[in-house]
Amino acid sequence: MRLQVKGKNVEVTPSMREYAERKLAKIGKQLAEQTQVELELSEQRNPSIAASHVAEATIFTKGPTLRAREASPDMKASIDQLAEKLERQVKRYRERRIMEPRRHADHNGDDAAAS
Repeated sequence: MRLQVKGKNVEVTPSMREYAERKLAKIGKQLAEQTQVELELSEQRNPSIAASHVAEATIFTKGPTLRAREASPDMKASIDQLAEKLERQVKRYRERRIMEPRRHADHNGDDAAAS
């Protein structure tokens, strides 16, 4: 997994980058080595928005592109919630790739031959 961390209206510190890498490492084990993952951390500058720290991630797989967005008052909490959401999406993506229903369906002729 190739992780790219970007910041919008917020500086991405080395500690924040390391925290994000640690949280997304579990997802990286389930993805191919060359899979590109983009993580964008941003902060809403509007004082009326309580959940101002936003974490968005995009995973570019061979099949569908997986996206998730989480917002909370704390950046680390946003990253935690984002990692959980991406984990569910990647798990579902992996299960679908392993079992493709159209390949395992019975043919119409198989039932007639058995009777």
